[in-house]
Amino acid sequence: MRKLALILGLMAGTAQATGIEIQVAGQANGTITIDLFEDVAPQHAERITRLALEGAYDGVVFHRVIEGFMAQTGDVEYGKMGGNLSYAGRGGSSYPNLTAEFSDVPYDRGVVGMARSQSPNSANSQFFIMFEP
Repeated sequence: MRKLALILGLMAGTAQATGIEIQVAGQANGTITIDLFEDVAPQHAERITRLALEGAYDGVVFHRVIEGFMAQTGDVEYGKMGGNLSYAGRGGSSYPNLTAEFSDVPYDRGVVGMARSQSPNSANSQFFIMFEP
């Protein structure tokens, strides 16, 4: 099965990568460093990089966390701290949705993937980090 994936720095490889850092506050706090591999998913890597540089992810919560499985964030529309989080997970950026970029990279621990609806071409700003497959 082909899979849509951006790779976290925990994965070994020789792919071209752009890095971003996520500062996590609260009970589970620290820094998450992500390497986005442009040769695996160039449109998705560019979108996350653009939104990060614009500050769109600043203050955005991890709105979906499944212990032992994954954590999802990136709702730059409804997922900001201090706002009404009842719609967190339903929004995206003002940019158009992205065309799917599939790969054979497995969803192992540390892999980052773009969240989307059932439509393969619906990824926008949300992404998830795998804990375990």
